[in-house]
Amino acid sequence: MTVLCLVEHESGDVIDASAAALTFARKIAHAGGPVGWSPPGRHAPQAGPAGAGSPGGEPAAGLAAVAVGAAGTLPRDQMAAFGAGDVYAVESDRLTSYAPLAWARALAAVAETSSAAVVVAAGTDRGNEVMAHLGALTGQPMVAGCVSAARTPGDAATLQIVRQRWAGSLVEDAVLDASPALLTVAYDAVPAVTAAVPGAARVHVHTPAISDDDLEVHVIESAPPGSGASLATARVVVGGGRGVGGPDGFGALEELARLLGGAVGVSRVVTSQGWRPHTQQVGQTGTRIAPELYLACGISGAIQHMAGCLGAKHIVVINTDADAPIIGHADYAVIGDLKEVVPALVAAIRARNGSR
Repeated sequence: MTVLCLVEHESGDVIDASAAALTFARKIAHAGGPVGWSPPGRHAPQAGPAGAGSPGGEPAAGLAAVAVGAAGTLPRDQMAAFGAGDVYAVESDRLTSYAPLAWARALAAVAETSSAAVVVAAGTDRGNEVMAHLGALTGQPMVAGCVSAARTPGDAATLQIVRQRWAGSLVEDAVLDASPALLTVAYDAVPAVTAAVPGAARVHVHTPAISDDDLEVHVIESAPPGSGASLATARVVVGGGRGVGGPDGFGALEELARLLGGAVGVSRVVTSQGWRPHTQQVGQTGTRIAPELYLACGISGAIQHMAGCLGAKHIVVINTDADAPIIGHADYAVIGDLKEVVPALVAAIRARNGSR
């Protein structure tokens, strides 16, 4: 069985979300192996052969990667490291920028050429958009936000999956019976782990037939990234809520995020008040984050906000309200005024770093 993974890449590197998707896809391709985590109190699908469920297991010959770009510019070695036996390079003079329908049409052709039984992509904005178009082109259902997947015992044609619904506030068991099976991987579903033995990464060039209609929607300009870490991929996020008090109160949070090499995130009330831009909102209607550390300052923890940050490995809360809902999700909590605690943290980190 061939499992095909759409790989996004930037500046010559596979993006983190696609590296995790490759890990996820590799485990589906590995006979009988489950992949992903199970929510608390649940059990993952039963493993097949011993070791099949380990993210670092042997690469499956059926894992293939597909990426848009000239063959010589693709991060082939990285794809090989994650176990890709074949790499399909989608080359076209017309694909000079991101175009979701054109990408999907090329992906459909590669899926047919490779006889892919499963097509996987990262659950990024692009991954979900391209896969939705692919579903429309193939007439197959597309399952977004998967956190676990395994072949059904005794029936290799179906997949047992667990996926996130409503921005992660609910998880759903399902059986996917489709050919090919189309799914995207939730950002925090599985860590990116290279294969014990690299794949051969044999390169195949695919030149798609692109029509003007396929390019009706395409990127015409990309703004350069701002300073600091991206909210979606930052290892540390410093969050601010109503308790910050106003737009002028974010100076200390910005300084703390800078010292920690992280990004600033906010709750919905902050953007509703116009204190910070919507691009910094964490939650069901904002960005879902999965940092190593989420430091939430003055945030009550409404369910919509928690849906966006439960992927964090560690949550530390600073709040004057010991009964705030977010306290129940925290690894550590400081019951105190953020206007006193955050400057003290900044001063302590500066002192440790030998700076003022």
